Amino acid sequence: MSKNDTALTIKTGFMNLADFNMNDAMAEELDGLEGGFERIKIPSAGSTVYEVPGENPNEPDTVKEFSAVILFHHPLHAYYQSKYTGGNQPPDCGSFDGLNGEGNPGGSCSACYFNKFGSGENGSKACKNRRRIYVLREGEIFPLLISIPTGSLKEFTRFIKRLLSKGKKSNSVVTKFSLKKATNNGGIAYSQAQFSVDRVLTPDEFTLINKLSEQVKLYSKNIGFEMEHAVEAADDLPFVDAETGEIVEPLK
Repeated sequence: MSKNDTALTIKTGFMNLADFNMNDAMAEELDGLEGGFERIKIPSAGSTVYEVPGENPNEPDTVKEFSAVILFHHPLHAYYQSKYTGGNQPPDCGSFDGLNGEGNPGGSCSACYFNKFGSGENGSKACKNRRRIYVLREGEIFPLLISIPTGSLKEFTRFIKRLLSKGKKSNSVVTKFSLKKATNNGGIAYSQAQFSVDRVLTPDEFTLINKLSEQVKLYSKNIGFEMEHAVEAADDLPFVDAETGEIVEPLK
């Protein structure tokens, strides 16, 4: 190679975000098309493989684990007066912050009867508590969405607390997502998400990721309840902490 030749620069990690603006991409490329994010699915019945978007949208890849940066996460509460049967209908009352519900009955989530154990079937909550997590896998520039169900909320809470105890935020590390088979006190097997640190982002990566996190946080306000996964049968029963045998009440 001569001195006049220009060497190809390969951007590793998350440095390919340097020239990416999600808001511009959404406005230009998705103009007139359905917005939102592709989803990573957690299986039911105790399976230990995720379904992640692949090259063929009709044939998702199945993986036992994957690594990604958590860009943003928030609670998602949904209460249906009639038993939820799937589809795109919004809940009668919903909350994107876990604090205040909008709809019927609406108001404070902490004071709401339907957000307490015993208000639903078999001692569960009538209002289902989940958490939406927006993630970015290495080598990609567009985020994906994963919805964490009730039975995995305590594990996620523990993970976030471990990070905070070390002075780190969830978007400052690459998180490894895996699954394990668990059983609730009704004897129903379900898939419980597990979280661990894969690696810490470099300062340059974190600068870019932090910028994207702010964009995702703003855009998440436009993502409604439609396309949310149906509530699994295991969500209709209280969960048992495998270590203590106590009924798990997810932290708010």
